[in-house]
Amino acid sequence: MTMRRWAAGAVACVSALAAAVPQHAGAQDKPRKKDAAPASSAPAAKKPEAVDYGQRFAALCASCHGANGRSDMAGTPVLAGQPSLYSITQLFLFREGRRSNQPMTAVAKTLSDDDMRGFADYIGTLPPVPAPAAATPPDAARMARGRSLAEQHKCLFCHGPNLDGGQQVPRIAGQKEEYLQESLRGFKSGTRAAYTQAMVSAVSQVSVEDLDTLAYYAARFPGGPAGAK
Repeated sequence: MTMRRWAAGAVACVSALAAAVPQHAGAQDKPRKKDAAPASSAPAAKKPEAVDYGQRFAALCASCHGANGRSDMAGTPVLAGQPSLYSITQLFLFREGRRSNQPMTAVAKTLSDDDMRGFADYIGTLPPVPAPAAATPPDAARMARGRSLAEQHKCLFCHGPNLDGGQQVPRIAGQKEEYLQESLRGFKSGTRAAYTQAMVSAVSQVSVEDLDTLAYYAARFPGGPAGAK
């Protein structure tokens, strides 16, 4: 859940203009007039049209993730409320094959760096969306245990006191319980790649039972989507 920082470098190319060296003129030679530069007939280059990534999100992503970033599809994480830097990092990991998910990998392989940035920036504009109302209230004892575990294992330090993340750290408040559960177990077992070792280290000494309690707590966090800042 915390992550590796991804960065891409750019190489600048510099070209030098060669100056013409004139011949030395003799005593009788008259200086010649310079030829006038011909007028350019090439049309001015058109600026590329801006891409509407809101429309592209609706066409490419909404069928699984929902038009507002939250869908009912099992196993599909909530994107609403996620920081753009976190989102672009995950797209990069999918594109480079460092995260394993066949549908996401297939999509990410088609994205340029500009596409990833455009989608991530759009996702960053999606406000948190409340989870559907539960049929029963959260188990108070399990929520108290989850809070204690979150404090003990520094979840609140990295993900924030409201578990709303920021920068490269994901929002986990109100995230789907099954997705959080799968992610935490994946970090512990090593099947979920991380871009830093922070999450792997954080969960390495936590039992699977306690990881499931943390997922339960974060998914039902009382300051979750509806009470987000």
